[in-house]
Amino acid sequence: MSPVPSPTSDRLSAYLASDAVVDHEHPLIRAHTDARRGTAEERARAAFLFVRDEVEHVIDAGDPRVTWRASDVLRERVGICHAKAHLLAALLRAQGIPAGFCYQELSALHGLNAVYLHGNWARLDARGNRTGAGGEFSLDEEKLAWPVDVARGERDLPEIHPAPAPAVVDFLMSSRPGPGWYETGLPKTL
Repeated sequence: MSPVPSPTSDRLSAYLASDAVVDHEHPLIRAHTDARRGTAEERARAAFLFVRDEVEHVIDAGDPRVTWRASDVLRERVGICHAKAHLLAALLRAQGIPAGFCYQELSALHGLNAVYLHGNWARLDARGNRTGAGGEFSLDEEKLAWPVDVARGERDLPEIHPAPAPAVVDFLMSSRPGPGWYETGLPKTL
């Protein structure tokens, strides 16, 4: 059973902030979201599907590029799970939809998002559904890319952070492009 997501900040405005990683004020992000129409849920679903299906996961694609800033992930259309989470948060926040960052401790630290809609938080995992992953957009029940296997020591972390984990950002910013760049140094825990 998944933990109940709990925000680490009681200020909803913290989950709308723009910074160097979640740069939702960047012209590329704004251009991608400005034409969006529909309810907040419809716009959130569209952003999720775009990131999940139109932005390649570096491992699935065998892509040597390293991206970490949301606008770079959008421009390059590739990123590891954490980078894809940065982009999804930026696309949601640019539309006034609060979004945060969540993590799972799998074989390495896995990054995903939480979105605040209809007065509740729901975790979303736009990692991409190649190689057996199964993330789906759902506000009613969690449909994350990877189930946690507690027998293997894996665990869900229930916290919803307003900013990406510094250990993840530091790792991504210091990584050099090349085959398998993500294989060493990716944090295993927060």
